[in-house]
Amino acid sequence: MSRSFIDRAMQQNRAVLLSLLALLVAGVLVYLRMPKEFYPDVEVPLVNIRLMHFGISPEDAERLLIRPVEQELKSLQGLKTLSSLAHQDGANLVVEFDAGRDTDVALADVRAAVDAAKSRLPADTEEPVVVASTMAEQQPILVLNVTGTAPERTLIRLARDLRDRIEAVPGVLRVNITGSREEMLEITIDPRLLESYGLSQSEVLQLVQRNNRVIAAGSLQTAQGSFPVKVPGVFEGAADLLDLPIKTQGERVVRLSDVASVRRTFKDPETFARINGEQAIALEVVQRGSSNVLQTALTVKDIVAAAQRNSSTGSRIIISTDRSHEIQDQFNELQSHILSAVLLVVILIVATLGLRNAALVAV
Repeated sequence: MSRSFIDRAMQQNRAVLLSLLALLVAGVLVYLRMPKEFYPDVEVPLVNIRLMHFGISPEDAERLLIRPVEQELKSLQGLKTLSSLAHQDGANLVVEFDAGRDTDVALADVRAAVDAAKSRLPADTEEPVVVASTMAEQQPILVLNVTGTAPERTLIRLARDLRDRIEAVPGVLRVNITGSREEMLEITIDPRLLESYGLSQSEVLQLVQRNNRVIAAGSLQTAQGSFPVKVPGVFEGAADLLDLPIKTQGERVVRLSDVASVRRTFKDPETFARINGEQAIALEVVQRGSSNVLQTALTVKDIVAAAQRNSSTGSRIIISTDRSHEIQDQFNELQSHILSAVLLVVILIVATLGLRNAALVAV
């Protein structure tokens, strides 16, 4: 049978050569588009759960958020470890399954368990977030540092604008910012004016807190699923805050602007970043799984170059970590090894079977 197949192939030599050419072209295209990785995108059986409830204490989060979810998760098949962490305004859980378990199935099981526990969570709890982890999503491919002599507000604005533009790249999963301080409105209350209106600082503080929150209004059931409904009631600027009524005296309304002043400032820093001894804002670029690291890094560098050209004087962007260089070096080394092996085989076959057979073997 094999002899007859070879005879038919020899008779249809043009068709065989065209098929070989098509295979070569397809192979080159696949080779060029194939993702290049330093750390392969290995799916690990880990699922992260994030529960958010504004204003809840760590003790109440452990009792009201973690326990109901843990009771549903403990019955999952293939569960290896279950760890949880309660903190102010919420809790985080990490579910680890036995090695070899399908990540998609594990993720679906965890989501089903969390949905079953939602009925026992407090009414104001936000929709739980359930995501799976992969090896590629743990290591940043680029670390950018925004630094310089420009004012801090200018550097933060440049870093956040750069983050938004980079996150729009298809191969980028997210961009983590380190060293950036969150802006806030600082209220300075005049004690004498407060006393003249018969108010206390605690009353004003509670009033501001009650009027600056997102109120959960239940969920909307549709044919596509359940969607949480929220009523936003947060302050969007200093004018909204200053116009807040805090007391009525007859026909007059006492507003916050009558007893206090408001200015824009920053929260105390929680993370720090430095580059070459200077204060900086670091951006860690994390790639999306199965994306091409080299192409993603090249696109991000083009965005960084454009942002540097358009940025104000006194600010600069420094790349401190670039995994694409390591990947490109290993990729070039791998190609050179393959070409060396092919060349060695060709030389040996030329010496024994001739140039024509050597060319066929090389192809």
